[in-house]
Amino acid sequence: MPTWTGKNVAVLYGGPSTEREVSLRTGKACADALVAKGYDVALVDVDRELPARLRERKIDVVFNALHGRWGEDGCVQGLLEAMGIPYTGSGVLASALGMEKTVSKAMFRSLGLSVIDYRVFPASRAGSIKASDLPFGIPCVVKPSGEGSSVGVHLVKDPTKLAAACADAATFKGDVIVERYVKGTEVNVAVLEGKALGAIEIEPANEFYDYAAKYTAGTTKYHYPARIPEAHVKRVMEAAEIAHRGLGCAGVTRVDFIVAGDGTPYILEINTLPGMTATSLVPKIAAGLGIPFPDLCERILESAALKA
Repeated sequence: MPTWTGKNVAVLYGGPSTEREVSLRTGKACADALVAKGYDVALVDVDRELPARLRERKIDVVFNALHGRWGEDGCVQGLLEAMGIPYTGSGVLASALGMEKTVSKAMFRSLGLSVIDYRVFPASRAGSIKASDLPFGIPCVVKPSGEGSSVGVHLVKDPTKLAAACADAATFKGDVIVERYVKGTEVNVAVLEGKALGAIEIEPANEFYDYAAKYTAGTTKYHYPARIPEAHVKRVMEAAEIAHRGLGCAGVTRVDFIVAGDGTPYILEINTLPGMTATSLVPKIAAGLGIPFPDLCERILESAALKA
């Protein structure tokens, strides 16, 4: 049962991040689902006037459908805590930890999870990074430390293209992370209130699961349940629950892995506000369990709370 009263719900979406377009789609889908369940829903495109708009509308609870910086990194969460408005998803600290990959990777290792070898470089060094700077060499994966949705991510197979990939990643938030490339099965796990719901396998049409593959319908195949041995499914779901609890997450998260041939679940990242669009993975996993999308949104809403 929810800890808050009333049915006046604000769905926060849009905002100023690089993931704005995806958030607009997530927010619209979730708002429509909650209206179908009987809630009074206001769609709020987030800007600096957010506090005044929430007060004017006498909002009882917030469904956070933002993605990326400001909405997913603890900033909006801190604002809602200060205003005393319960909200969905993780609190300030867990959101910040999940968004910053250099910190979350260190946390994952401390929790005993398998983390792919990586190196971190300041953005100022990006244009001069060479293959000889990497103990694991090429191929590798380059990504910014402070973005989601595979924004600024590159798979580098040619050493001559490494510097350009790093320079592009450096245009986004955070340091530049370069990871050893691990060939395996891409598997994502949905976790709701600390319990893994299921594991879905991703078969991208492109060489890896980039931004286009994530958000362009028809470019990627999804397999639920994941087509890996049952023992490997159990390992990856257990690892997802450890990551969710270890970072202190709440509500629904999506934990992304590469599962190697021997079953090792290499954790890539945790998404504290996963996408809820037509192509998003959490709704696909829920549907595979027989949970309709409106029911999933209501379950997430009912978990809304103040975390501080």
